Amino acid sequence: MSRLSDQAPDRERCLALDAEDPLRHFRHEFTLPEGVIYLVGNSLGALPKRTPERVRQAVEDEWGARLVGGWNSAGWYDQPLTVGDRIAPLIGAGPGQVVAGNTTSIAIHQAVAAALRLRPGRRVIVSDARNFPTDHYMVEGLAGALGGHEIRDFAAGRFDDAAVVLLSEVDYRTGERHDVPEVTARVHAAGALMIWDVCHSVGALQVDVSAADFAVGCTYKYLNAGPGAPAFLYVNPRHHAGAENVLSGWHSHAEPFAFEAHYRPAEGIRRFAVSTPHVLSFAALEAALDVWERVPLDLLRAKSVALGALLVDLVGDALELASPADPDRRGSHVSFRHPDGYPVMRALIDRGVHGDFRAPDALRFGLAPLYTRYVDVYDAAVMLREVLDKELWRDERYTRRLAVT
Repeated sequence: MSRLSDQAPDRERCLALDAEDPLRHFRHEFTLPEGVIYLVGNSLGALPKRTPERVRQAVEDEWGARLVGGWNSAGWYDQPLTVGDRIAPLIGAGPGQVVAGNTTSIAIHQAVAAALRLRPGRRVIVSDARNFPTDHYMVEGLAGALGGHEIRDFAAGRFDDAAVVLLSEVDYRTGERHDVPEVTARVHAAGALMIWDVCHSVGALQVDVSAADFAVGCTYKYLNAGPGAPAFLYVNPRHHAGAENVLSGWHSHAEPFAFEAHYRPAEGIRRFAVSTPHVLSFAALEAALDVWERVPLDLLRAKSVALGALLVDLVGDALELASPADPDRRGSHVSFRHPDGYPVMRALIDRGVHGDFRAPDALRFGLAPLYTRYVDVYDAAVMLREVLDKELWRDERYTRRLAVT
């Protein structure tokens, strides 16, 4: 088997780093199966141990015992706002600036549509071709529905006639990270509005979207709120009075229980609520946020950088690095290229190391600082080398694509 990089620590040193890790106690708050090295926190976070009890409470004690009264006595009705306020510190926002609920796709539609109405004289939407597909698809659908709007690639570098720019802070394939303050300042200088997608950064690094106009994000990745967990939408306070929610649902009405015949928007961030909160999913999100309220975000980013640097050093020249070499330009996942990346990843997963694959050739390894250990990275790199050196990925069963890669 090829040697690991001479620059990287050996396994004993990795164990020592884990013993010194100031975040080490958080790992014990998650359910992690024996024999699994889980490096997919950038796709679906691990289960917090407190979640089953919180969901049980919502099902049995709230729904079961209180029935419809839970909307008032258990605080279900206000969850989009109360939970939004708990998410806000994780993205550099303040109280009354974030609403939780719905999905990332819906939040993107709301944000882009609101931005276009705030810039009625401009008909250009800038979107990075490397954005996550749902971002780009939602922009295409909205532009098609409105008619007469141009979609321009961010790489063109032109914002002078743009209404809005939509970017992901961290690229979902490569982990490349944009300079949020610098890009936001350039966009504003051109008179356009800025929307950030922080799905691949919130919960992995110190996010600050406070200067942006809007931001969207999910909670099932690094925030560990579970599959299908509610998304969130940030709206800068300067737009609370003027921005319009084109999805003018009942829960964004000024007085929903007045049952008025026509729509009248609520004040503040509530005008960007849409529909009934998914109470059971909110319960799981609340349990995850119980953990996050105790996490020092500066230490989180420091460990993320250290884990990424370790993985890059250990893999060395065994694979082509797809992520930026500079750790300051990376999020918290590291990607490598291989022409047969899918079977390589399948072989790796079969041996207990869980990463994921993104077409056409990217093997992604998500490093969730709350529960990923240095020794996990070391052992994953050793197994990756073995899969490559022994060509274990050539087994025919690994060529059959599963529905979710």
